[in-house]
Parts: sequence; structure tokens; C-alpha cells
Amino acid sequence: MPAKSPIHNDNYPASFYYATAKELVPHPRLEASVDTDVCIVGGGFTGINTAIELAQQGYKVVLLEAHRIGWGASGRNGGELIRGIGHNLDQFESSIGSEGVRAIKLMGLEAVDIVKQRIASHNIDCDLQMGFCDLAIKPRHMDELQEEIDELLSLGYRHELKLLPKSSLHEVIGADRYQGALVDMGSGHLHPLNLVLGEARVAKELGVAIYEHSAATEIIKGDTITVKTARGQVSSRFLVLAGNAYIGHKLEPHIGGKILPAGSYLLATEPLPQAVCEQIIPHNMAFADMSMALDYFRLSADNRLLFGGLCTYSGKDPKDICAALRPNMERVFPQLKGVGIEYEWGGMIGIGANRMPQIGRLPDSPNIYFAQAYSGHGVNATHMAARVLAEAINNQTDRFDIFAAIQHMTFPGGPVLRSPILAAGMLYHRMMDLF
Repeated sequence: MPAKSPIHNDNYPASFYYATAKELVPHPRLEASVDTDVCIVGGGFTGINTAIELAQQGYKVVLLEAHRIGWGASGRNGGELIRGIGHNLDQFESSIGSEGVRAIKLMGLEAVDIVKQRIASHNIDCDLQMGFCDLAIKPRHMDELQEEIDELLSLGYRHELKLLPKSSLHEVIGADRYQGALVDMGSGHLHPLNLVLGEARVAKELGVAIYEHSAATEIIKGDTITVKTARGQVSSRFLVLAGNAYIGHKLEPHIGGKILPAGSYLLATEPLPQAVCEQIIPHNMAFADMSMALDYFRLSADNRLLFGGLCTYSGKDPKDICAALRPNMERVFPQLKGVGIEYEWGGMIGIGANRMPQIGRLPDSPNIYFAQAYSGHGVNATHMAARVLAEAINNQTDRFDIFAAIQHMTFPGGPVLRSPILAAGMLYHRMMDLF
């Protein structure tokens, strides 16, 4: 069967996730003026989970989604639930101190627990499977993985960790190109669209008013905020901007200029025989290598290999995602050469210059909050950001203040030039991967 191409419109893009979605419930378009305590713009993981956290605290919440719940990166990503928030956190010690750095590292562990607890508490059927491997490409990566183990143990990490040399890799993966791996049984993988759809059901049960096909077109700031859409408007005490890569420079320039939408892509094979699955991924773990232009992959619940990567910064999708990604997949698993590809899709993730999630509020409007720029590692980080935002709105700002103290660069060149500027920077880092 030929791969099914992406479709970008007001409905969901064609993907394996959409084809296997379990709680696809339509929500109405906003066609009136409504008043609420908190308005949230964005119906992905950040927005839906902020709505849940606030509704549980008694706030009246309205959520606006431009397309469908989980339409963006939340419903299209690799589905890997990996501990940690941000990259190279020690670089921020000068602005948040060693205790601030440690607090974020601990939140990176708590974030996975939030996801697991939400799934268990609300019976969300999203194929959660624990077990993840970081794959070393270079010998120096093995030293980095040992340092990662030492740090996790210093944080009191309670899940099994194991450093595997190249000679033992066959225990977890049927591939020969890696130098070793770190097995982490506290991380794992899941069906992301089914997770966010299940969470939307939870939000609705808590009284959150969800509107789809209701893009925010204008924000009028003040003690009472008004968010306009094509056919209605929301007036609220607080506003949370949770659109990430899709929020746009025009809607709110302060945060729009600090994030770069970058493309990431996946393919799904035809269902593989059980014997093949046991040969390539014997314990049903998720994987990501340690290069800048990383490959990431895992098995689906119905025995497909889901293989992703190919991050781009041009704003344009590859003409043929399958043709671009298949060589990478076959380099990892030569035994899958020629296997059928049934789905291919992609979407925009949000990247900041320092690869640290941006959580804060607008300098000219302290009642407008935002969270964005998860840099492709948002399944857990979004859930932690949602909790931190809800804490801040409820006047518990200790953890929020740590994130808000981190400075984030506005990309130079405006919307037109910032993509090629970052692409040049990422090319440099990819060159460093060769050494």
C-alpha cells in the first residue's frame, strides 16, 4: 500500500494516529460572547492540561482551538515519553542558581509521573508502554550516558537504569550501528493523539468549555482580557497562550519572535510479523539516538515500526516524506529494506534558541501567561508546564518564577529571516556530530 500523504486543513492530518484515534469527539465553534475566569488559546497538551489543572482548582475555563484538539504537534509527535525538561540545564545556573537548576531537573522527573497518573486516574486508552533507550553514536556518548546515570541517581531517580556496551546491545535492539545504550525503565512511549483526546474528555467532564475551529484573531489587553475569534469573543481575568509553534508572530509578537516553527516527520510501516518485532525491538522500548539530527523510533500497539526524524527549518515539508526517511530507517534496520510504508506525516514543533521551554507572562500584561518551545521533547514537559502555569494563576509562583527568570532570545531577522539563521546554526551542530 502506498504511504498516505499529509493533508493540512481544518480536520486532522492523515497519520497513523488519526487512523487509530479512539475518542474523536467534535466540539462546537465559538459563535457568541462568553465570560470566564481563564481563557486558553491552544488545544494541545499544554492547553488541555492547563485547563484540567485549573478546573480542578475551581476555575471556570474556556479553551479555544483553531483546528481540532491535538491537531498540532501534540497529536502528531513520536509519542516518546522521556524524563527531563530542556537541554544542558547547568547553563542557566547564573540566572536561576544551582537550586533552580536542581528544581527543574526534579520537575523533569515529576512530569512523567503527571502523565502516568492522568492516564491511570482517568482510564485513558493510549497504549502506554514503559522502557526507553538513549543510543550512543560516538564513543564519547558513552561517557555522557554514564554522567546522565550519575546525575539521575543523585536526584533520587527510582527507576531501573542500565548502561549497555556495544556487545550487549542485542538485548534491546537488533541494530549494529550504535556504540551502546542507556536503558531507562522510567521513560516510555504512547499514542499521543489518544492521550490528548482522552485528556480533552477529562477537561470537559470537569466543566471546561472547549471550542474547535475557533482561532484567536485578536487579543485586547487589560484588567479584563478580550480574545476575539471570527464569530465570537471571550472575556476573562487571565489568558494562557498555549499555541506553541502555531501561536504566530502577529497574534503576540513578544513570544512569537522567540520561537521557531521547525518541521519533524514520521512514517509508519505496514504491520510487521511478531518474529520481526522481537528481532528488532525485543522488549517494545522506544529509542532515540544522541545526534543533533536524531532518529527516533518505536513499535506501535499493532506491530508497526514508527520511525521519525528529519528536522527541517525551512517551513516547507519534504516533497516525499517516505523517500526522505526510508534510507534512515533502513540504515538502522537493514532487515526492513523494502518493507511497506502505510503512513507518512509531519508537523511543526517549536524551538527556542537555548532549547529550554519558555514559561512566563507578558511584560506588559501580567495576567497573560504562556508556555512554548519544547524543542521536540514536549510530551512530558507540556504536562509540567501546565501544572506550573496553573500554580502561578492560583498565586503559587515558586516554580513558575524559576522558569520566568530564564532569558530567551528573540530570533533576529523577523519571521522571514529567522529560519535560515537558525538553520545555519543547526548545520554547525550537525557538523560537530561528525567528530
